[in-house]
Amino acid sequence: MDAPATPHARAPRNHVVDVVLIVFSAALGYIAVTTLDRPFGWPAWTGPVELALGLCACLSLWWRLTHPVAVATVLLVAGTFLSSVSVAPLFALYAVALLCSIRVTILFCALNLVSVAGPLLLRPEFHASPLLLLSAHIVGVIAATAFGLVIRSRRALVQSLRERAVAAETEAALRASQAEHEAREELAREMHDVLGHRLSLLSIQAGALGYNATMSSAESAQVVEEIRRNSRAALQDLREVLHVLRSPQADVPLPGAADIPTLVREASPVGGSIALSDESGLTSVDSDVPALLGRTLYRFVQEGLTNVRRHAPGADAVVSITGRVGSGIRAEIRDTGTGEPAPPAASGTGSGLRGLAERAALVGGEVSHGPTEDGGWRVAMRLPWLA
Repeated sequence: MDAPATPHARAPRNHVVDVVLIVFSAALGYIAVTTLDRPFGWPAWTGPVELALGLCACLSLWWRLTHPVAVATVLLVAGTFLSSVSVAPLFALYAVALLCSIRVTILFCALNLVSVAGPLLLRPEFHASPLLLLSAHIVGVIAATAFGLVIRSRRALVQSLRERAVAAETEAALRASQAEHEAREELAREMHDVLGHRLSLLSIQAGALGYNATMSSAESAQVVEEIRRNSRAALQDLREVLHVLRSPQADVPLPGAADIPTLVREASPVGGSIALSDESGLTSVDSDVPALLGRTLYRFVQEGLTNVRRHAPGADAVVSITGRVGSGIRAEIRDTGTGEPAPPAASGTGSGLRGLAERAALVGGEVSHGPTEDGGWRVAMRLPWLA
């Protein structure tokens, strides 16, 4: 069975409508009682009694929205036997169609259609045209039912649109929360790459001072100067990260492919030689590498050089970058593995390579790594570059 609709809360305007309907129904009932003569043999006191009963029945319209079935039943019975109750059953039928199930609405509609037999049988002498009365009654019942169903459908549509709007707002809030979460993850990755690069550089340089006892005073002074310079750079990177945390909408420039030559030059004085091979000119200032691919490529070179300094200090390394639109970008960092043994503090956890793999996967690329034939180590990245 269809579930009945939930009755609406009684707003102040509903009270006004209730009063208007009660007064209107009582006025029509009064006109009907005072205009029509009593049937033959009816005593005189039946007129005031019928008028009083009709008024009481009309007063039940006050509860038509809270108890539609009960009010419709009372008015249906009263309208069948009392002339003072004429249009009130139609108002009750409208409330049933508005608030109750379809089956209940059809039942009361049928009962109201049949109820016209009451006046025709009780007072046949007062109805000059039974067909006119029957036609008017049928039109009124159908109109009240149809109007109630139309308003009910409209309210259901409005409620559905409101629920959709609430759902859309909730979904938008969830998307914003997800975007914020992803932004924080991206920021955490940037913090790892930027600060990890600088701090690992400081760690290797500081460890080299105590590990290499044969270093000359000039070389020691050069390393100390590099430590001082990288310390300032690390502080500047930290300030930029904190600036982004405090103001997420701030426009902080992010590194790209054109910053790779500077990154290689900064890493070269640490020990050994680091060469950059870029035959395609992807790291030039006027390079047309997309920003996302350029930033991924920069982080790859940064993490790769950090690993070289951490695990093979003093080894020679080559950074090779090739590619073009349509065929993708290939980058490789290969070291000779002939450098000095790494200081004890240089051990890592492998999170850097996992981070690189995640970065590459986000843009549809992949990362591979492993030993070389000459005892060195290579890390390679392939990135798609669609036309």
